[in-house]
Amino acid sequence: MIYITGDTHRNFDRIYDFCEDLGDTTTDDVLVILGDVGINFFGDYPEADDYVLKAELAELPIALLCIHGNHEMRPESISTYEETEWRGGVVYWEPEFPNLIFAKDGEIYDLEGKRCIAIGGADSIDKFKRVRGIDWWDDEQPSDEIKFRVEERLEKENWRVDVVFSHTCPFQYQPRETFLFNIDDRYVDKSTEEWLDKIEEKLTYSEWYCGHYHTDGRDNNIIFMFTDFRDL
Repeated sequence: MIYITGDTHRNFDRIYDFCEDLGDTTTDDVLVILGDVGINFFGDYPEADDYVLKAELAELPIALLCIHGNHEMRPESISTYEETEWRGGVVYWEPEFPNLIFAKDGEIYDLEGKRCIAIGGADSIDKFKRVRGIDWWDDEQPSDEIKFRVEERLEKENWRVDVVFSHTCPFQYQPRETFLFNIDDRYVDKSTEEWLDKIEEKLTYSEWYCGHYHTDGRDNNIIFMFTDFRDL
């Protein structure tokens, strides 16, 4: 089975409860977390990142497929991560924690017969109070190279997939009711959302799941996930 939920930000209580309630799962089952997972919140600093937390998560009877958010370092920049083939695409993983998997942007995975593309990243509205290179990184949003890779892959698919997993959402679908009153939205970099708008206009898909906004709801085929769980 494939399940989906939103940002966890290093708090996995609901993940533990969910797996306990499910009962009969294995690492052939997958839980997609739509970014801001938090297990690489301190980047390439093993003494700061919570090794015990990763070890606990590795004991879960399920595989975690993590989309890159804006509150974690990109796994390709962390020395302990390797690339490997998984479900028809490339992922990043650490051999010591084999069920903690990070999606590579632009890769398509076969999940229960559905072709699912991963597109991570977003702008951090709280970066002014975080430390560059320690708990905030300049490459939190997709680079031109990543955008090219995503578009090139979709071109090969004739702009058709079954499902999109992203951290943020296309610009036109932003849930403005979740915007923080103390943050001037004019100074938030929306270039990723604007790019996703262009992707969404061209793409034929069934469902698009995203996190980032800490809300649960739906707008047409765009599904926002936070604390809810869904089956794919």
